[in-house]
Amino acid sequence: MRSFYGTDLPNPLMLGTAQYPSPAILADAFKRSGAGVATVSLRRESGGARAGQDFWSLIKDLGVVVLPNTAGCHSVKEAVTTAHMAREVFGTPWIKLEVIGEEDTLQPDVFGLVEAARILSDDGFQVFPYTTEDLVVAGKLLDAGCEVLMPWGAPIGSGKGLNNVFGLRAMRAHFPDIPLVIDAGLGLPSHACQAMELGYDAVLLNTAVAKAGDPAAMAEAFARGLEAGLLARSADPMEPRDMAAPSTPVIGKAFLS
Repeated sequence: MRSFYGTDLPNPLMLGTAQYPSPAILADAFKRSGAGVATVSLRRESGGARAGQDFWSLIKDLGVVVLPNTAGCHSVKEAVTTAHMAREVFGTPWIKLEVIGEEDTLQPDVFGLVEAARILSDDGFQVFPYTTEDLVVAGKLLDAGCEVLMPWGAPIGSGKGLNNVFGLRAMRAHFPDIPLVIDAGLGLPSHACQAMELGYDAVLLNTAVAKAGDPAAMAEAFARGLEAGLLARSADPMEPRDMAAPSTPVIGKAFLS
């Protein structure tokens, strides 16, 4: 179990709260999966008319850790302002920091991300940066005060899984003591299982569950996939090899002359 800014999460599933068919289905997805973290967007909570009050009440009733995000922000100023508003509304120093730099892929603006992370860390935020698998950027985010890294698996909402396994494996090897979370792009429970097999500590997803035909069942499937991947990792799996090796030894086998 990895600690995230001093908080231990018994379940490695972080689940988004957008796009569900109904509040009841959202609640059922959290119940069946046992997800320990709910990511929420400030845009779901209106500061004026309090139009999002019912939504916020639903989230509090889930009894999970809340991770507000700066989804949809495209500049440092916008992300920092949104983070401050989120801290006031949700009452937590945790913030999933997004600074989007490219529209088609929703790839992070890593330059703005590092700048915003430094500003927010200096102001007492505990930053979860949505980043790429670039090791240089990762190092700069840690230098900026981040204690967690959240590299993407694939573009947000694409469902493509882990596009760069080599890069993600390298990140795990380079930062063995840093909590790492695969964020974005997962489409199947097998993708989550693979992330845990690589040694990652958690996954964050939304679309794959919310847009499934049965979101609650899919949430449970992801939870089981994470459990399988974690168990496989701890079991010390065999290394792949280029040549065949018989599973049944020939020593002691009877030969007919």
